[in-house]
Amino acid sequence: MSYILNIETATKNCSVALAQEGKTIICKEIAEEGYSHAERLHVFIEEIIIEAGITFQDLSAIAVSQGPGSYTGLRIGVSAAKGLCFALNIPLIAVDTLQVLASQATISCGLIIPMLDARRMEVYSAIFTPNFEKIREVQAEIITENSFEKLNETLYFVGDCAEKCKPVLNKENFIFLERIKYPSANEMSLLSFGKYKKNDNVDVAYFEPYYLKDFMMTVSKK
Repeated sequence: MSYILNIETATKNCSVALAQEGKTIICKEIAEEGYSHAERLHVFIEEIIIEAGITFQDLSAIAVSQGPGSYTGLRIGVSAAKGLCFALNIPLIAVDTLQVLASQATISCGLIIPMLDARRMEVYSAIFTPNFEKIREVQAEIITENSFEKLNETLYFVGDCAEKCKPVLNKENFIFLERIKYPSANEMSLLSFGKYKKNDNVDVAYFEPYYLKDFMMTVSKK
């Protein structure tokens, strides 16, 4: 019986889920403007282990959202995941953040386009089929009125970019599922279990999050 702890911190949503055989048992998450990941993550992890009535030694693997997303959020999640894997001597599994986001959408036809805010009119995006098969790799792209114009299918957009992108992406075949805003560890459970069964792990020592863009530090004008 495998227990996998799933950690998702790529966006404003700090999310942790414990899964058994690919099914979420407990999920704790909170999305805040102030990015409280550093304060909330380890508390959520400890609470979940206690509430589930297991110990850390019962965990079979740790799964972490690999990005793209917030530089700071990803670092916090990956650091916590690596620390647990080192301490428990268990595998580390990396899950595509945009696939986690896309997995919240249920459609019968068309395409799913998960998008995460990358400041101004730039987004991180990919394209998935209704079965969550990725047919276009992750890109950092600037959204214009011509974006996705070559796709004739009904396009379902999910993520935290609706407010800024809806005025631009306004074609008849564009639909925004605004209730789906952030990736959640709840949707990681099945994805991480699939990778666990195939021994699709990453190197704990050398794994780095998929930032997609270089981190840029700004200097205060004060």
